[in-house]
Amino acid sequence: MTETARLKAVCIATVPPDLRSLVAQRCDMSELPASWPADPVPGVRVAATTSMHGIDAKRLDALPDLKIVICNGAGLDKIDLAAARARNVAICNTPDELADDVGEAVIAMTYGIMRRVAEADRFMRSGRWQKERIAASHRVAGKTMGIVGLGRIGQRAAKFAQGVGMTVVYTGRKPNPAVPYAFEPDLLALAKRSDVLVLSCTATEETRHLVNAEVLQKLGPDGYLINVSRGFVVEEPALIAALQNGTIAGAALDVFASEPGFDPRFLEMQNVVLSPHSASITLETRAAMLNRLARDLDSFLAGQPFHDAASDALPGGSHGR
Repeated sequence: MTETARLKAVCIATVPPDLRSLVAQRCDMSELPASWPADPVPGVRVAATTSMHGIDAKRLDALPDLKIVICNGAGLDKIDLAAARARNVAICNTPDELADDVGEAVIAMTYGIMRRVAEADRFMRSGRWQKERIAASHRVAGKTMGIVGLGRIGQRAAKFAQGVGMTVVYTGRKPNPAVPYAFEPDLLALAKRSDVLVLSCTATEETRHLVNAEVLQKLGPDGYLINVSRGFVVEEPALIAALQNGTIAGAALDVFASEPGFDPRFLEMQNVVLSPHSASITLETRAAMLNRLARDLDSFLAGQPFHDAASDALPGGSHGR
């Protein structure tokens, strides 16, 4: 694309500097006025956003000439795909690049909460070792990991879990005949079978508050919950109550109901490991995500096929995963 043909682009969310630079190298970056989206901004063809911010129908309408959205992340729950499809706007995300590192993070969080890694660090730093002994932890090997949603991330977590000596059982919409793990169709039964219950399911209205007080009761006083899906998959007040009264042993959470805010009661609990939605933030994944988005944007600009999560039949592209 020649210099005179460079398309106008905007960031509709606070995106990582390297993603903004990637778009700026290929397009003419502009700043949205403070009155947007109340006042539409014509002429913008490229927009950059994040999975946590997304783009809804109102904002799509407020960029009437938009042709492509570059999304930093895999999640699509905050992107109105139907509205994008109706407006012939392509959505490029990174569905494959972060699965390995989020799956690895599940294992790190499993050790972090079951072996009391984060708690032991706090114990040492506060000087408590001179006065008392830390409580015993739980062995990871030989335990059962129940996985809710055996997609890309769930399968990586399952593989790593087997590698450290865990048994894997999973649930989802239907069994996957290509995997060697046992399928449990009932979530309550899965929770009862699990020592560690991992949430890696797709975030949809169907999965909102999927894990409630009843599920936590089945997980039981020796069970642990790990969430790398979305905060709203868990009924947070029920989780807080379960952690406070010993209904479950503990939880490791990378996502929360009101990010970047979170319930301050979590900070008071020793049986919780907290992380700031950072399970996928590694140097390796960051580079892979940028490379993926660069390839898709370059293909779009050149009129070549590219990944589009919104549609299977947009002009100028070969779409789907």
